[in-house]
Amino acid sequence: MSEIGLRERKKRRMYRTVSDTAIRLFLEKGFDAVSVAEVAAAAEISKPTLFRYFPTKEDLVLYRFADHEDEAARIVRQGPAPVEALRRHFLDGLERCDPVTGLNDHPEVLAYQSMLYETPALAARLYGYLERSEAALAEALGGGLPARLAAGQIVAVQRILAQENWRRIAAGEPLAEVRRDAVASAERAFGVLEAGLGELAAP
Repeated sequence: MSEIGLRERKKRRMYRTVSDTAIRLFLEKGFDAVSVAEVAAAAEISKPTLFRYFPTKEDLVLYRFADHEDEAARIVRQGPAPVEALRRHFLDGLERCDPVTGLNDHPEVLAYQSMLYETPALAARLYGYLERSEAALAEALGGGLPARLAAGQIVAVQRILAQENWRRIAAGEPLAEVRRDAVASAERAFGVLEAGLGELAAP
């Protein structure tokens, strides 16, 4: 058991190291200006080895979202009142300035998000991530059309709230000011979700 744990830790460390190396190069030179071969060389691995970990160039960037893909589904499975649980989780993320909420003014985080949203290939891949997140959430809510409808609305609310926070901070607005509005907007948005979804969001 400990050996399996060790292998898994090494694997995750490799994923993180290669992804971080790639993102550093992409931010320095631009996503389209860096080849996969350059990333492999900088990470000191072969190109075939890199592709075993990351099937596409875009995956090198989106790896940072990997832990969040089924996050909403995991939260819903922990107990009743799924919308309320997701609301608390999002508000906690705002409090921690979690980059996934868009409420983070660290220069590298802002540069990463700008690259993600403004590079067509990455934006397209991001929608694939959102679709998988939505599918996992729908399954956690019980499956079927009602659950899919609820999951689609929940994921859309989280995405729009995060993008609005990032947009305002990227435009130069102070973090404290954006945070205040972000909390109020999240409270309002999840309140509307809870009132409107009703039984749709009951797992």
